[in-house]
Amino acid sequence: MNQKRNYQKEMEKVIIGFQGEKKSLLLHSCCAPCNSAVLEKLQEIFELTVFYYNPNITEKAEYERRIMEQRRLVEHFNHLHPQFPIELLEGNYEPEKFLTMSKGLELVPEGGERCYGCYGLRLEETARIAAEKGFDYFTTSLTISPMKNANKLNELGELMAEKYKVSFLPSDFKKKEGYKRSIQLSAELNLYRQDYCGCGFSKAESLRRKQLMEEK
Repeated sequence: MNQKRNYQKEMEKVIIGFQGEKKSLLLHSCCAPCNSAVLEKLQEIFELTVFYYNPNITEKAEYERRIMEQRRLVEHFNHLHPQFPIELLEGNYEPEKFLTMSKGLELVPEGGERCYGCYGLRLEETARIAAEKGFDYFTTSLTISPMKNANKLNELGELMAEKYKVSFLPSDFKKKEGYKRSIQLSAELNLYRQDYCGCGFSKAESLRRKQLMEEK
């Protein structure tokens, strides 16, 4: 039987191996609330660049609202710790890529193959940019969410690392109360905290859940 991997401990082991040397990290971010606790954790450890690339957000107004919050969050941490500046890199807005990937998977439940395809789109673009711009590592803040499959995210990250010849930083940011801390920071900073991942499928599922609650 394969032993379940502890990606949080694997990340800690990688960081210890730096022996105080700062490495550059391209951090894919899905949204400001999820990214908040991750930035708090990593700002002093890495030369950090946040990469906002989310083709799953198919409504332009929603996309713009989330990138605005991402900018505000980065500005907050840069004001808090100006000696550890964080860069923000905005990816292309490409909802057509998500819609093309989703064809034939429209009826797949949330958390299944359609979501894995979405993870792959975002991680592949992050790895490609990390390799192109010479980053030491790349990773994603998606693992902070208990609604996301951290094992699959790390598996895909490692595949993309091999494909693009750039190192992937393993993670499970929800561990050690990371998810709880993201909720606390979101409240403290009054961040816009959405109740769906961004795609039309998750929005429909969120509305369905609300209707069921109202009917009870």
